[in-house]
Amino acid sequence: MYEVTADNRLRRLIIVGDRVLIKPKSPTDRTTTGLYLPPTITEKEQVQSGYVIKVGPGYPIPSASEDESWKETEEKLKYMPLQAKEGDIAIYLQRNAIDLEYDGEKYVIVPQGSILMLDRSEDLFE
Repeated sequence: MYEVTADNRLRRLIIVGDRVLIKPKSPTDRTTTGLYLPPTITEKEQVQSGYVIKVGPGYPIPSASEDESWKETEEKLKYMPLQAKEGDIAIYLQRNAIDLEYDGEKYVIVPQGSILMLDRSEDLFE
């Protein structure tokens, strides 16, 4: 798996809003019967999977406004965090994904709503 470390350039990327940066898994290039498929067929499948590399801050939550307009307030934006976390394996809809290449690697940016399922290695029920 590809990780965000201090010595790579992914650390500088900032993912905005409810978006998730995913490193797609290599799709299988042959069917169960042994027929080889061209890359254009496997890349256009509706459902894909990949590793979650970075996540955005989440959905913005509107702040409660006070009626005292003369009072100076510091607007701190709050977010509702996303379910996806770095290191998860995400199953997502390809049609809503935006393909990009960064530092010679292929990635996709997917909105949280397009992620169908997450596989997390830690045991969530203990």
